[in-house]
Amino acid sequence: MDLIAAVTRALDRFTDAVGRAVMWLAVLLVLAQLAVVLLRYGFSTSFIQLQESVIYTHASLFMLGIAYTLLHEGHVRVDILYAEMSPRRRAWIDLVGVIVAIVPFAALVLWTCWPFVAASWRIREGAIAYGGLPFQYLLKSLIPAMALLLLVAAIGHLGRCVLTIAGRRADHRGDAHPAQPG
Repeated sequence: MDLIAAVTRALDRFTDAVGRAVMWLAVLLVLAQLAVVLLRYGFSTSFIQLQESVIYTHASLFMLGIAYTLLHEGHVRVDILYAEMSPRRRAWIDLVGVIVAIVPFAALVLWTCWPFVAASWRIREGAIAYGGLPFQYLLKSLIPAMALLLLVAAIGHLGRCVLTIAGRRADHRGDAHPAQPG
């Protein structure tokens, strides 16, 4: 159990660090979109590269932030019954959910996107639009990166669930929630 706890802490720290770094993309996204709007309506001009940078930043923010959202329980959940359950019962439900839904989803995404992303890298796929950013292969690389980060967060979540079920942790939720005895 000590090994599970140590691995879980390391995975959670990694997921948290990536998420905190990715958060700054929101500032960049707002500034880039503001520049697009100011150029278009203030100066009647635009730059396709700036417009595409909004797409790239938006995709990066959401694809790389999904694991952080899972760690900090930021995803949408129907809490009608779940909220009233004991932490141990919630841990069991989440353990099954991660094993049945998240891990297979992430594995399927990795398996199916690999040829698509590899082909994009092989030809160094260029811009979405003429004159745009010539890095579409990097944009497509966000797909397996998202799946890998989601797997890391899911394994950390599984570890917390196991520790809660075993009575070694008061609650399996991420550090965003205070531990509750029960």
